[in-house]
Amino acid sequence: MNALSPLPARPLLERGMVRLLGAGLAAATYLLFLPWDLRNRAASPGDIDETSPVTDAGITGVVVTVLALAAYFGYRDRLYWVLPVVATPPAGLLLASFLTHESPDASLWPVAWVVFVVAGGGVVLAVAGFVRQFRPQRRSRPRAGRRTGSGA
Repeated sequence: MNALSPLPARPLLERGMVRLLGAGLAAATYLLFLPWDLRNRAASPGDIDETSPVTDAGITGVVVTVLALAAYFGYRDRLYWVLPVVATPPAGLLLASFLTHESPDASLWPVAWVVFVVAGGGVVLAVAGFVRQFRPQRRSRPRAGRRTGSGA
């Protein structure tokens, strides 16, 4: 199996398995780099100031991995598969985290989720679209019954 061959030209089972593997990697990336409970916590017991459990290294890990997956699937697959394979698993896990760990007061996280998903999905599509420019162009084959030369 050629890891960079066009995915639509591959057998159906292989296409499905590669897409499932990509979605699994996107979900695993989120689970590996970001804590499940995203609520702020007191920096130390009795403190008024709160701190986030999310680290810069975690965010960087998710962004780099998701963008690498977007580049890979943008190069190899049809553009409409990039969002469900690459962007949907982390977005779904982020929403599940927000909904299962409600804060005691009014929370804007569900609204922030919409912004994160729209911005993240746009960046994923932009990277995939950019990388598609580097795919080798397929040569069009002449149709049957047509002459390709200038003969009589």
